[in-house]
Amino acid sequence: MTNEAPNPTRPGRADLQVHTAHGDAMGDATEIFDAVEAAGFLDVVAITDHDDVQGALVAREVHARGNYSFDFVTGIEVTTRQGHLLALWVDQPVRSFRSLEQTIAEIHALGGLAVVPHPFSMLTRSIGRRRLERNLAIADPSVHPDGIELANPTSFGWDTRRARQRNAERWRLAVTGGSDAHFTELLGAAYTTFPGRTGADARAAIEAHTSDGVLGKRVSMAEIGVRQLAHQQVRGLSVTPRKVLGPPLRRARARLTRR
Repeated sequence: MTNEAPNPTRPGRADLQVHTAHGDAMGDATEIFDAVEAAGFLDVVAITDHDDVQGALVAREVHARGNYSFDFVTGIEVTTRQGHLLALWVDQPVRSFRSLEQTIAEIHALGGLAVVPHPFSMLTRSIGRRRLERNLAIADPSVHPDGIELANPTSFGWDTRRARQRNAERWRLAVTGGSDAHFTELLGAAYTTFPGRTGADARAAIEAHTSDGVLGKRVSMAEIGVRQLAHQQVRGLSVTPRKVLGPPLRRARARLTRR
């Protein structure tokens, strides 16, 4: 993410997958937003912590208090039984560990959009080609995803090329991009382009299939730093499982107590 001169004719840019220190990332909302503002590269940022909407709600308050020039979208990266799924434009919890179809239906019921992130990626838990095709073969469109993230720094090479080709030929899902940033250095490393500048414009473009996903500047591990990388891995191993497994464990304990 780099500084640039204003250009009113360029497409809008939205990073639709950013994580905060409320979850397993390193920067809090203020650090993230200040970095985005200083760079002047992005027009929209979505906060999508793993299986927890609270990070996005905290970020929404920070954004409302700040005098930021970019727009903001609430979201969650939900763990389904088949892989991760982005819930965008939602500000209520979405239950984890359910089927892809159940999760998409809930996102739509909450007024949000469902986007398949980092498809086929072997580096993180992702929805596979066969499972996605089974979903799209279902007659009910309310359980289909709205988009597919075809630009993500953690998903590249053969898997992204194959997903982009399949989407163009068969799936016809809207295309998005997101950095999956867990470090401020990665903000804007991939992004969604769309006509306009606002979050509402970005949503309208996804719904109209006029958005696209773009890979930005590659960020080296050296730029992030070994210490930050190690610290984030520790956070990922401690924070994320607790957030994902905590609610179902509490519900199970409550059921046992009522017996």
